[in-house]
Amino acid sequence: MTHLFGTDGIRGVANEEPLTADLAYRVGRQLVATLRAERGTERVRLVIGRDTRRSGPLLESALVAGVLSAGGDCYAVGVLPTPGIALLTRTLEAHGGIVLSASHNPFEDNGIKLFSSEGTKLPDSWEDEIEQGLQGEDRAPRARGGEIGRLVTYARAEADYVDFLCRCFPLDLAGITVALDCAHGATYRVAPRLFRRLGARVVALGARPSGTNINAGCGALHPEALQRKVKTARAQVGFAFDGDGDRLISVDHTGEIRDGDYALAIAALHLAGSARLKGNVVVTTVMANYGLDEALRKAGIGVVKTQVGDRYVFEEMQRLGASLGGEQSGHLIFLDHSPAGDGILSALALLGVVRETGAPLASLAACMRKLPQVLVNVPVREKPPIESLPTFADRVRAFEAELNGAGRILVRYSGTEALARVMVEGADGARIRAMADELAGLIRGLIGEA
Repeated sequence: MTHLFGTDGIRGVANEEPLTADLAYRVGRQLVATLRAERGTERVRLVIGRDTRRSGPLLESALVAGVLSAGGDCYAVGVLPTPGIALLTRTLEAHGGIVLSASHNPFEDNGIKLFSSEGTKLPDSWEDEIEQGLQGEDRAPRARGGEIGRLVTYARAEADYVDFLCRCFPLDLAGITVALDCAHGATYRVAPRLFRRLGARVVALGARPSGTNINAGCGALHPEALQRKVKTARAQVGFAFDGDGDRLISVDHTGEIRDGDYALAIAALHLAGSARLKGNVVVTTVMANYGLDEALRKAGIGVVKTQVGDRYVFEEMQRLGASLGGEQSGHLIFLDHSPAGDGILSALALLGVVRETGAPLASLAACMRKLPQVLVNVPVREKPPIESLPTFADRVRAFEAELNGAGRILVRYSGTEALARVMVEGADGARIRAMADELAGLIRGLIGEA
């Protein structure tokens, strides 16, 4: 058993190898053992929550059993967005947190994501220690009698999370109609509850989870229904979240999609204008559109890019002392408020700019002009180094020469799915589409799913 942990915890098809109930049980035990060793504590306290997937209770029960058997205590918060679980890990002064979710993946998938006591991703070295413990003999403590851990159902979790968000952004949204697409996921109760508490009229989509419909044609990955609803309901704005609630894709009143690049540009320019952008820098990833670079640099704001993954954005923000960062996909980090990407908090931050400026989202988005960008996802059966694919690198170089500095090509593997992602950016939309399709076709022929 090797390389269980990817860029966002352990992911896989639920109840198939490796993501079985047996693995979850052993991860619970090893997590307690690791935290006891690293934190020097005898009694480990953990917070555990999940999204709405059918497999969530299965894996949760196994994980809890593992934690309790090793003498750890569990605070179960039920269905709650990932950033809410990260928050409660801090406020309950737990030693760590566990989220059961596969984020934007289909319902068949699930994942185990581990947080530190600060609500941040567990250090790589700790994940490595847990993984090593899973490969050999189980040496985690085996509690007996009164040393067996306690399971506490924490009923105030949702209310605590809503209170926190309202403290961060105490907005008066009276008179505003907000359309929400909750992706039948972890935000399905808490997002409508929050916006109604702030006074908004809420039109909710994707708020009837069945356990098998999470992310299915809805939410941040599929905002088309939200676009239509914003226009028919005459909403001032629409917000789409992904299955675990850490992503945000916005829709303005005209029905235009505003992704993470737009959100970063709007927030950065507004914060910099009032000297609230720490370091006068924004951290994003190599996937960010060149239009974001142009908009920020024109305003004298620095741009630093990392590899794809919100954990890398967070780490670079910490290194630089930055307060704003995120990804085009909608993972946005407002570090003055939370160390985790939070879709609902990000929506409130955008509405805060709308309220402070008096300008609608559509007008604020005019601060940035995007370069046409095409992204093609190719299912693959293996992930050899991209540069090792026969003739592929030659074709990429030929296209880059054709773009002549007025665009770019980025090809990488997903860190959470069996996908190769081909991104081409340039001035001619039709031509970059043809380039992306040709490169995707080459990958499909070489390593595509059978």
